[in-house]
Amino acid sequence: MNDRMCVGVLCHPTYGGSGVVASELAISMARMGHEVHLFSHEVPPRLARSSGPVEMHVARGVPYPLFTSTPHDLAVTSKVLEIHRQRGFDILHAHYALPHAVSAFLAREASKSYTEHPPPRVITTLHGTDITLVGNDPAYAPLTEHVLRASDAITAVSHDLAARTKEAFCQSALSCPVEVVPNFVDINAFSPSSEPRRSVPTFVHVSNFRSVKRVPWLVRAFAIAATGTNAQLVLVGDGPDQPEARRVANEGGVQEQVTFLGERDILPSLLAPMTAFCLTSREESFGLSALEAMSCGTPVISTDVGGVSEVVEDGVSGVLCAADDLEGYARAMRGVIDDRERAEEMGLAARERAVGTFAREAVIPRYEALYRRVLGKHP
Repeated sequence: MNDRMCVGVLCHPTYGGSGVVASELAISMARMGHEVHLFSHEVPPRLARSSGPVEMHVARGVPYPLFTSTPHDLAVTSKVLEIHRQRGFDILHAHYALPHAVSAFLAREASKSYTEHPPPRVITTLHGTDITLVGNDPAYAPLTEHVLRASDAITAVSHDLAARTKEAFCQSALSCPVEVVPNFVDINAFSPSSEPRRSVPTFVHVSNFRSVKRVPWLVRAFAIAATGTNAQLVLVGDGPDQPEARRVANEGGVQEQVTFLGERDILPSLLAPMTAFCLTSREESFGLSALEAMSCGTPVISTDVGGVSEVVEDGVSGVLCAADDLEGYARAMRGVIDDRERAEEMGLAARERAVGTFAREAVIPRYEALYRRVLGKHP
């Protein structure tokens, strides 16, 4: 039996969790000796800075006056078919139900019209808003349910997301159960710094500044927590809520204490020196950026939503607050400003949690085993 598999990975080219996990999985599988191709309409940042042996296929739709937006999804589907005819994929792994599971499903169905290579198996990994917001919208729900039923396997990044998927789409039973495979982190790349933490209490937040991330809400909480202190807040990312976040900082009188770094690839040097990592989402199926901070030995202050409690242990590796409790969140921030020793203890526990439960070496073999199981290569 040839143990080498040919895998196609479809993902968003973003700094967000789904793009990061898909890229890191592709790199890891390729380094394990499998042939891996990644498809998107741009090169994901994590892949761009990697020397891993992954074949990248950038597929962009052709602009045409008839289209109100360029159909990149169709271009990706067509490119997958082209490479399948050449190489013969065993697995197409779609990260995010829409549009990538749809693209993988179309490519699999189209491949049945020729016999050069058998149709690939399709695995769909759900990352969060593809179920909780986008996929569950009435405009897309029937299609989401269809591609889930048509998938050969479905995984979710947390038990919370798996439960919400079943609740939303299992009124007519899915063709296969939802298996939980958590996100993972490279514990060697994301590790504590040998340099001391910043002497000034400093919080860091990383997101795409969409409304679900509630960056202005965080700035408001920081303004309360930082009263009478020289504490700092570093905001990494960009998006539609950035102007409002700046306005709130000015309104709260902390504009000199809040730094907007813009979009950056998340490096340990941005996480390890910080007093705490802040997550203030209204919806969060896992919280990959929080895990990367934990791996750097930085504790997390987060809203207790979705699957975050499966990652952050309240009072041990961080602090969880009720989603709409602004004052409670501010108190948690003030707590680590005033008690840096406790923050350090939580940081040590956070690193231990990341290493013991979410290390890449522990999670990647679960995906590889799933591939083989779907292909019938394991009893």
